[in-house]
Amino acid sequence: MNRLNICVDIDGTLTEPYYWLDKANNYFKTNIEPKHVTQYDIHEVIGICREDYLNFYKQYGEEIHLSAKLRNDARDVLERIEKNNNIYYVTAREARMQDVTNKWFERNDLPNGRLFLLGSHYKVEKAKELNCHIFIEDRYENAIQLALAGFHVLLIDCEYNRQPLIYGITRVFSWKDVYKKIINYSQYKPNKDMEEIA
Repeated sequence: MNRLNICVDIDGTLTEPYYWLDKANNYFKTNIEPKHVTQYDIHEVIGICREDYLNFYKQYGEEIHLSAKLRNDARDVLERIEKNNNIYYVTAREARMQDVTNKWFERNDLPNGRLFLLGSHYKVEKAKELNCHIFIEDRYENAIQLALAGFHVLLIDCEYNRQPLIYGITRVFSWKDVYKKIINYSQYKPNKDMEEIA
């Protein structure tokens, strides 16, 4: 098996995608359910201006991130793939969330891997720097950018990312599904051109 460099997003990918919803509903006096979250940008989902959302996030962001629930099977799958591959956690979170993110990783006993807080949703340059073979992501726009740059992307299914896929993106529905795709991919040379991760 070939050793792979696997990049993993955090919010919505490692975490349950709607973990912020209860706090936001309480704060903004809304009754939004996961089925209503058909866009990635939370302020658009709630129907508020971006500045109001940023004020909410500034006040409650650390608390929300620290209480986030891990997706089913994520820890188990990461432990399995970490034995034979390199794991890099690549998130759009800002640098100020470093401490709370570290605490959350410790609390959830996740496998070791270098952590990169980019402060931006643009992840292509970091993926290039890390010689990424597979990027596990939930944000549709990120997946498109990464795929267009030549990376294989596993897009973990959410209400807000169900747009048409392009070459290089494979939709997955669970972390067990992620594991199967990585095992299948590892049977090939990482630089081999593949239409999808079978």
